[in-house]
This record gives sequence, C-alpha cells and structure tokens, in this order.
Amino acid sequence: MDLGEFEADNSVSCRLASAIPDVCKTEDCCLGIDEAGRGPVLGPMVYGICFCPVAKKEDLKDLKVADSKTLTEAQREDLFRKLDEAKSFVGWALQILSPNTISTSMLQRSKYNLNALSHDAAIGLVQFALDSGVQLKEVFVDTVGPAEKYQEKLSQRFPGVNVTVRPKADSLFPIVSAASICAKVARDHSVKDWNFPEDLGEVDADYGSGYPNDPKTKAWLLKELDPVFGYPQFVRFSWSTTQTLLDSKAVTVHWDDDEEDGEKAAARQNNTSMLSYFKAGSKTSAQQSNTHQTHRFFTERRLQSLATL
Repeated sequence: MDLGEFEADNSVSCRLASAIPDVCKTEDCCLGIDEAGRGPVLGPMVYGICFCPVAKKEDLKDLKVADSKTLTEAQREDLFRKLDEAKSFVGWALQILSPNTISTSMLQRSKYNLNALSHDAAIGLVQFALDSGVQLKEVFVDTVGPAEKYQEKLSQRFPGVNVTVRPKADSLFPIVSAASICAKVARDHSVKDWNFPEDLGEVDADYGSGYPNDPKTKAWLLKELDPVFGYPQFVRFSWSTTQTLLDSKAVTVHWDDDEEDGEKAAARQNNTSMLSYFKAGSKTSAQQSNTHQTHRFFTERRLQSLATL
C-alpha cells in the first residue's frame, strides 16, 4: 500500500483511494465502513470503505475476508493484496486522520470529539463514493455510539440508500471485513514507517502497538517526553494518558487567558498592574511618596497619578 501522499505531510489528514471499477458505476453496489486505530495514543486513526456490486457479494466471500482483528499482519497484507488485485469489481478508499488532527480537534475551544470526527469521516467517504459515480444501494457500518441513532443519521444524510449499522459489523458482513482490512493495513504501515517531521534525530521505533496499556508504549512515552515541548505529533495530546504524563513530568506552563484582565494576571504573579495607576481613587504622587518611591519611569517623564479626570 502506497501511503506516500500522507507520509509527505503526516501532520494533516489525507484521503487515498483505488481506481473506481467500471462495473461499480453501472450496477447496484454495497459498501462497508470500518476504522482502525480508534483507541491508541500513538499514530493516526484510519477510516476505510470497500465497495463492490451487490451481485458480486459471493465473489467477495470467496476471498475469505474476515475481521482484521482476528488476522495476523501477514494475513491482512495478503488479503489486502487480493482485494487490490480484484480491481475489476472491488474498490476502496481511506481517510487517514492524523494524530495532530485528532488532538487539535478534541482540544479546541469548541469541542469536536472522537465520535463526531468518526461520523464525519465515514460520511465523507460515502459521499466520495457517490461523487465518484458508485451506484450505492446498501451501506453496512460498524457502529460508533448508539447504533440506532447512527443509522438514523446516515439514512437521513443519504436518502435512497439502505443503511445498516451494527456492533461488530466487521464480523457480520464481508464488505465491512474488507473495509476493516484496508483500514488496518494502512494504519500498520503508517505507524511502522512514521516520519518524525520534528527532526528529533534517532528516535526509538520500539513503541509497541500504540495502545495506552501496552508496556512498550508506556515505556516509550516516558522515554520520549520532553519536559518543555512534550511530545512529537506522533502522539495524541488529547488522550488522558498523555495529559497525565505531561502534568506529572513536564514543567508547568501558564497560558494567559484572554478572559483574565491585567490586574488579575498581575495579582497572580504578585505584581502590580499598570492599570492600577489609572483607577479612580488612586493616591496622588505626594501620597504615594509617603508609602513607596515612584518608579523612575514615571519621574523621568514627569508623569503623575490622577485621582479624577
């Protein structure tokens, strides 16, 4: 699988796709949707679709596709090769959501959570298939959140398409299994061959599966944590695992809040705000001299505090 377009700039999301089989533009088609990499703290989340004519469902079964999580890496690679070779009737597309995209979306002021990201990625891929001329009649989806609500949402978004959303759909429908394999192979390749744009020199590539409970991933996160800059963009900053480590191991940084005025900021830092010199009721220069010496910045410029304007 060629991920060159994503690897050229892995800080942003990327869409990759096969050629659209001609038969998919003339015959009623089914389409499956699944993802890989939802839970890991490292690397991208990949959404995949696979589609073929409804009349070719049995041919897809003959390829012996299965839920990617039940297969070894070698088996997944072999099945993806077979899917790619069946280009006369099988097509696929991927939406690779970079860890940087995930982090910035989830941490922005207007929260954009992982479920919303997932739904939008799936909707975007279905729309891509339709825009490419695929004659979609059936869509099968592995659920994210409540299956009934998700199915209703997709049905309203794509009227005329029969949408089925089920838990564990990747083990129930071969077309979803095929999508699962495409997504998992893409994620495996991107994580294994990750290009660190931060120019960190030699980076330990033994980071395990990327899941928070993986001992190798835990050890890598501890080893690669920079006390000032945190982590490279390979890490999802929005994960609680990352935030806990940064809170306990990194130096404390205070970001001035736009909602915090100058006086509050000065009080927090145990300083005097410049605004205090212009407050009504402030002491005159004569009164100030009785308590403390006026700073030379003011005396050199012949500036005095005013009680009233």
